Amino acid sequence: MKVTIVGCSGSFPGPDSPASCYLLESEGFRLLLDFGNGSLGALQRHAGLYDIDAVCLSHLHADHCLDICGYHVARTYGPDAPYPKVPVYAPADAPRRLAAAYGMPDEPGLESAFDFVALAPGSFEIGPFTLTAGLVNHPVEAYGFRVADRGRVLAYSGDTGESSELVRLAKGADLLLCEASFLDRPGLPADLHLTGRQAAEHAARADVGRLVLTHLVPWNDQNKVMDEAATGGYQGPIELARSGATYDLA
Repeated sequence: MKVTIVGCSGSFPGPDSPASCYLLESEGFRLLLDFGNGSLGALQRHAGLYDIDAVCLSHLHADHCLDICGYHVARTYGPDAPYPKVPVYAPADAPRRLAAAYGMPDEPGLESAFDFVALAPGSFEIGPFTLTAGLVNHPVEAYGFRVADRGRVLAYSGDTGESSELVRLAKGADLLLCEASFLDRPGLPADLHLTGRQAAEHAARADVGRLVLTHLVPWNDQNKVMDEAATGGYQGPIELARSGATYDLA
């Protein structure tokens, strides 16, 4: 499994990265985890515009899903259109919500380019990958994912506050992509996002091989995010996500 960080900026694109988007590749199959605003452009540095085989959306906030709208344009009006439909695994309301974001009526919506599949907790197959989805703590329906491929495991938090489900999904993973949106301060809202320290605490409880901090909000001092992560009790390697970084879990 090859993992490429297309976008890792939290809440909105930053100066050096689009919003959340991760490209997973194995056996010639290309799966996107999230498709946040700004990511469609950067994605083309790593994969052909028409070479994506499936998309999985953790939740329906714009910084995790909005570039599906631009991708609909590419697949509907490109020079060799119509292209085969791409399966999109997402919360059940995705077809209506994304059609509204695009400015289309509910019918025909975006179904001319995509086959929407409603997410639910549990395991399922996407190409060579076995995905396990679990509900995490966020103000909307939101999922974290465990992705297994030939004995290697990636875990992805999506957006979450503190979550025992995230620990379950990440148990023993080779790599945990974990959000670290907040800096520690009194009065942080519950069930919204994690700090770097909390991300490291989840990584320690799950005994993961490597922790990559992502969903990095542009107004934060990222050095402080790393400093706080160092206090979370995790003994493995920790780094900040970076657009364009790749990880080979072979």
